[in-house]
Formats: sequence, structure tokens, C-alpha cells
Amino acid sequence: MLVLAVLSLIGLTHPLFAQGASVAFGTIRQDTSLPVEVTADNLAVDQGTGVATFSGNVEIGQGDMRLSAAVVEVVYREKNKGIARLEASGGVILVSGEDAAESQRAEYDIDDGTIVMIGDVLLTQGGNALSAERMRVHLSDGTAEMSGRVRTILQPGGND
Repeated sequence: MLVLAVLSLIGLTHPLFAQGASVAFGTIRQDTSLPVEVTADNLAVDQGTGVATFSGNVEIGQGDMRLSAAVVEVVYREKNKGIARLEASGGVILVSGEDAAESQRAEYDIDDGTIVMIGDVLLTQGGNALSAERMRVHLSDGTAEMSGRVRTILQPGGND
């Protein structure tokens, strides 16, 4: 019973041994209509494919959300009508509020308002940590699902 109470405190709705878990991510809902700011050491644009590739210390900001990676490809809609998605690779770190996640790569679908982090995902929330192979973050409501051998470390004790 104590285990279920502790799990509910950090937002897990499935048992630890399950292949998936739902968690809260970030402190606020993310407004996906806000501008996306990208900074990097290098930029290469392929007009034929409609892809801009940022590399070297890439940092992306949208509202209170921050993403960093070694390389980020920005894929535009047809006829250059805005960004369709961002594809990040190489030491991806996503931060929203006090929550942080890292993975090998990530895909941000602007229209769906989702970020899928793939490969050795590690989510830290205060002193707690969860790991999995995949995490899907829903920016509209600040929730996430983790799947693929989910593991967690819970820190006992109160919030002093």
C-alpha cells in the first residue's frame, strides 16, 4: 500500500514492473504556437528537401521549454509554410520546469504537440529518476508515457 502511495506522488499510474508508465512532465502546459528559437554553431540548408540542419551546441527554446542536442534537423512543411517537426540527435536534453529528460534522439511534432524521446531515456524529477527506452511527452497537458523496460528509483522521505 505504501508503494502505491509513493508512486501516486510522482505521477506513476502503472506498477513498476509494467512495460509502460504514465508520468507528469514539466510544470506548465506548453504553448506550441509560440515561436521556436534555435541557436547553434553551424547551419546548413537544403532547399531541395526543405531541411535545415543545425549542428554544434544546438539549443532550442519555446516558451519555458528548452531542448539541446549535438544536431537538430528542422523539417519544413511544403512550400515553406512553417515548421513541421524537429529531429534531434546526440546527447538530447529536454527541460521543462524542474523536470529534465535525456535520450539519444528526439522527435518534436509541432502540429501534434508531442515530443518522442528514444534510446536510453532518463527522466529526473527532483530526487526521483525513471528510465526507459522511449518517452512520449504531450505538451498540451504536461503528461508523458514511458515504455520499454521502465525502471524507477524513488527517494524515500518527505518534501522538506
